[in-house]
Amino acid sequence: MADYRIQPATPADFPIIQSIAQRTWPDTFGDILSPEQITYMLDMMYSIPAMTEQIGKGHTFLLLLEKSAESANYPEAATHRYTPVGYVSYQFDYLEGTTKIHKLYLLPATQGRGYGKALIEEVDRIARRGGQQKLRLDVNYQNKAVSFYEYLGFEKIGRFNADIGNGYLMEDWQMEKELVD
Repeated sequence: MADYRIQPATPADFPIIQSIAQRTWPDTFGDILSPEQITYMLDMMYSIPAMTEQIGKGHTFLLLLEKSAESANYPEAATHRYTPVGYVSYQFDYLEGTTKIHKLYLLPATQGRGYGKALIEEVDRIARRGGQQKLRLDVNYQNKAVSFYEYLGFEKIGRFNADIGNGYLMEDWQMEKELVD
């Protein structure tokens, strides 16, 4: 796995999160959702007011930054440049004792490098330290990430359709992972 770091995101990082989402969603959902629904959902979930509201509801965003190839070529350099390539957002005590992962996206070119697992493991550590018993997430029925989450120990606990307005539905699996030591 390449050199990376995970750090808390602040509202000043919202444009970075928006950029990653805009570059990731067409690849992730292009075969599942219409371009119009992708645009609608990106605005609904990733506008500055929407993300500000999410923070107000207790969501925490973490950025994953990868050491850039430029800095890797000069290991003797005193400072290293890191580039944001992904993020996760989660909510502690979404349900009592349960931390919910609301979003997890990585730039397509960086998928398969272990970064998604690293972000899940970071949220897992935070949840355990806080005494949480479960992690929960929702993922589109047709999203290739379903098998990734199953590999990490998540189990399908239900399906649901949510009307998100403008004639669109979110059609998701609810998945959960027990946090046991």
